[in-house]
Parts: sequence; C-alpha cells; structure tokens
Amino acid sequence: MNLEALRFDNKIVWVTGANQGIGQELARSFAALGARVLGFDRHVTQQDAGMEAIELDVSDADSVQRTLSRVLERDQRVDVIVNVAGVLALGSIEDLTTADWHHCWNVNASGPFYFLRAAIPYLKRQRAGAIVNVGSNASHVPRMKMAAYAASKAALVSLSQCAALELAPYGVRCNLVSPGSTDTAMQRSMWANADGRSQVISGSPEQFKLGIPLGKIAQPADIVPAIIFLASDLAHHITMQDIVIDGGATLGC
Repeated sequence: MNLEALRFDNKIVWVTGANQGIGQELARSFAALGARVLGFDRHVTQQDAGMEAIELDVSDADSVQRTLSRVLERDQRVDVIVNVAGVLALGSIEDLTTADWHHCWNVNASGPFYFLRAAIPYLKRQRAGAIVNVGSNASHVPRMKMAAYAASKAALVSLSQCAALELAPYGVRCNLVSPGSTDTAMQRSMWANADGRSQVISGSPEQFKLGIPLGKIAQPADIVPAIIFLASDLAHHITMQDIVIDGGATLGC
C-alpha cells in the first residue's frame, strides 16, 4: 500500500462548515497532509486551522456562485470538495415551521448542490477530483422529531449518487460519509440534561432509537480519517459509496 497516496501536496481542498466540529478537524488534518485548504463557514472565527478562511452562507445560492466564481477564476482548479456544513431542526412534522423545514434543506441539501454546480465545469475539464459529502445515519433509519433533518440528508445521498454517475466518465469520484452521534455543538444541543450523553449511548425505546453498541459517542477525529481516505488516491476506484460511522447504532443498515 502506497501511504504517499494519503498526501495532498499541491492539492486544493474545499471544506464547508470549517469553523467547528468535524469541519474544523478536517481542515486541520488536510492542511497537515500538505493541502492548501479553503475553509468556508457562515461565521469565521478560527484562524489557526491552517486554512484560508472564507465567510460564506452555503444556503445562499447567489453568494455561493459569486464567491466560488472568484475563487475558481483565481485558482483555476479544485481537487477535493468536502461538504460538511449542516444544521438541525427538531420537532414533529406537525410542529415544524416552514422556516425550520427550508433551513434544513437549504443548508444540508441545497448547499452541496450549489457547490457542485459551480465546481463541476472545472472538475470535468481537469478530469480528476474527489467529492465527499457528509451525510448522517439518520438518512438510513427513521428518527422521531427529525423529519426535516433526516429528509434533507436522504436527499444529499441521492444527490451524491447522481453526481457520481454524471462525473464518472471524467474520472471524478463522489462518496458520502454518514456519522452517527458525534460530540459536536449540534449533538450537544439535542441533550435535554446532563445525562444526554449516556442516554444517547443507551438508546431510547420509546423513541424507537437504538443505542450505540460500541458504548461511546464519536469524536470529530473518529470521522475525519474516512473522509480523508475517500478523498485520497488510495480510494481511486471507489465512488457512489456511503460509509456509516456510528458505532453500530444502525446495526449495519
């Protein structure tokens, strides 16, 4: 196995949601592996991740097009795109507001679409590149009070598979990594009390939610290696796949 294929020297890597959680850990890891990282986030406060930080709301189609057009005109290529940015709205279907529904879809599904639409002409021209979209194990099994989030992540799965088909003739790959419960600000916002962590690990039968067989919640660093692998040349024959990283919570679904 050629471990040098895990290096990203002289490659340009885009990471959305790069200001915190999985996105921030990922940006730092890519930079450590030699990449020139462009980190996109709505609020840029971290300047120590070894990246060029670009403030951008990924749900704003016009802003994404303007920003990425400038970036691509300057750089003339992008080698890796990782769509990490995501939002969560909790509530039963009857209680979800229209704003909640659209916010989840605009960030979780439309945001990656806007990035792909802007980059695809360059990816086709260079006939190389890798896309990794960060989904969720919620797209594999139903979740109580997570209809907006789960549906938007399921849409991301289909978008990724369609992109993989369209781009395969050009040597461009598109895959997904779907985390389960991960110790991020989004996950902690779901905990009603100090026992939230242990409740997630043990599961909730009344909500039809299984626990985590491995007995722990993932850290961002547990998710990043799979993304880096799929983005690397080691995965040169892998496309249209979805790797679920949830400690067994979906029981292999």
